[in-house]
Amino acid sequence: MPQDSGDIRMTAWVRGRVQGVGFRWWTRSRALELGLVGWARNTEDGRVEVVAEGSEEACVKLLDLLRGCDTPGKVDGVVERWSESRGSLGGFSER
Repeated sequence: MPQDSGDIRMTAWVRGRVQGVGFRWWTRSRALELGLVGWARNTEDGRVEVVAEGSEEACVKLLDLLRGCDTPGKVDGVVERWSESRGSLGGFSER
């Protein structure tokens, strides 16, 4: 995870029963509450991909929520990748 205090990008792939259960809507709501921008989309292999940009603290909180027990459906695992913010996103959308 990046150590600087600027904005970062977190990409997470969530696997489990996460499609068709309101997971993307729930993720969008949590991300907006945390002041993040980005998107969440279903992938062909049944996962949900989440891309979020903002403060490291907010991204870590979103990642913790994605791994928590209060998500719609059932999360079996989350893999994340951290990178520099691209700054090209606005709002948070469901794709």
